[in-house]
Amino acid sequence: MNSGQPEDTGRPIGRRVLLATLGLGALGVAAAPTLQGGLESFLGSAADKDPTGLTGLLPNGGGFRYYSVASSVPRKNATSYRLTVDGLVDRPRAYTLADLRALPRTRLVRDVQCVTGWRVPDTPFEGVRLSRLLDAAGVRPAAGAVRFTCFDGAYSESLTLDQARRADVLVALRMQDEDLGHTHGGPVRLYVAPMYFYKSAKWLSGITVTEEVRPGYWEERGYDVDAWVGRSNGRDDEPTG
Repeated sequence: MNSGQPEDTGRPIGRRVLLATLGLGALGVAAAPTLQGGLESFLGSAADKDPTGLTGLLPNGGGFRYYSVASSVPRKNATSYRLTVDGLVDRPRAYTLADLRALPRTRLVRDVQCVTGWRVPDTPFEGVRLSRLLDAAGVRPAAGAVRFTCFDGAYSESLTLDQARRADVLVALRMQDEDLGHTHGGPVRLYVAPMYFYKSAKWLSGITVTEEVRPGYWEERGYDVDAWVGRSNGRDDEPTG
């Protein structure tokens, strides 16, 4: 899940586009694997121009849903992307995409579980462990949490410092063995493997070390701050793995 403050205001999708999307969504349930990539791309593009959020309710071949409360989100590439690390650290830094790609990577294969109920099994993510970036920055003794902001201009998330240092929390560069595309939160997103997917903030642009946890976008709207799969938000889903 994610939200954003658009650079350019998108127009609501028209009735014909929505009907066509509904038809394609139904087709995606039974589509051959060769059609799934194109269908997923189409739905992601439609969702990016749909401030109603209706496209986020549609099924698609990859099993993912697209969520945004904005009509559009700025696009970043290798030239324009920056990830800042600041706050209670000794060595603040701004990373380019090339900087992040040059660092040692970790690959995880876990189920993705959304708090709304859908689940995508055995999804590969690859990226830099968040703990590596925190260590490089030199976290100060007063620190107790990490806040994440996004280049959509509105979305945010937080973890405790202990949670952020887990080996299964990544600054992700790849998903499903491909570079992260825009609709999946690229070029860089957060990936918090053991928590519901709203913790894995898309379009990541800022990592700020703080004294205490500050509730993120969805937590301010009633979601649990600690979002362990199967142990939060009143759900009993199986833990990811």
